Amino acid sequence: MLSIAKLHCSIQLTLECILCFSDLIFHSNSNICPSFPYQPLLYSYFRSSCAWRVRIALNLKGIEYDQAAVHLMKDGGQQNSEEYKQKNPMAQVPTLMIDGHKLTQSMAIMEYLEETRPDPPLLPKDPAARAKVRMIAETVNAGIQPIQNLSVLQKVGDERKMEWGHYWIDRGFTALETALSETAGKYCVGDQVTMADLCLVPQLYNATRFKVDLSKFPTVTRVCGNLAELEAFKAADYSRQPDTPEEFKP
Repeated sequence: MLSIAKLHCSIQLTLECILCFSDLIFHSNSNICPSFPYQPLLYSYFRSSCAWRVRIALNLKGIEYDQAAVHLMKDGGQQNSEEYKQKNPMAQVPTLMIDGHKLTQSMAIMEYLEETRPDPPLLPKDPAARAKVRMIAETVNAGIQPIQNLSVLQKVGDERKMEWGHYWIDRGFTALETALSETAGKYCVGDQVTMADLCLVPQLYNATRFKVDLSKFPTVTRVCGNLAELEAFKAADYSRQPDTPEEFKP
């Protein structure tokens, strides 16, 4: 009886490994077998600011990854397909397949990368400085970006979307300028690149799209200028992605 039990266990484990191997090859929705190695896969759109943040984080952490383009405008928005919503029920980008896990929401993804791959750090050691990083990051993540993202603008309508986006970004940048005047060194919080910087740079691009007067925000633009010199930020830029249309390439 013992040998039969061992045989049954061996067969079960073999089948689980086969299923896990198949799942990871095709980057499906399963979260099993987190220790099984494979190249991370990022579902992204070239100028999604949330996917942009994650690209910067992956680059800074030195993580090689593949990209799968999810065009937010084509075919009624590829993020709205039933197939993609199995990966991301909110029908948004990014979605990251990594370590056998399926992760959504850019802030959660960046926190996961920080906890599993702490070098180089994206959060300072000092608790107050960490809180300030999250404060600035959430000013963008919760206070600016969601109010002017694609799904909201589609509800606002073509006639008002420029006015709407301009208002909320200008309002948010006014708050950011005040906060950064107290926290910034070379970057958002002192002289260490943090999650706050990863959120700020893509939002600056959105500000230019909505014709915000950046001369009112000298600290914001100075910090972004410093970040623009870093290779991890250059490689993550909207103009240098596999799905970047020719007209957006430099």
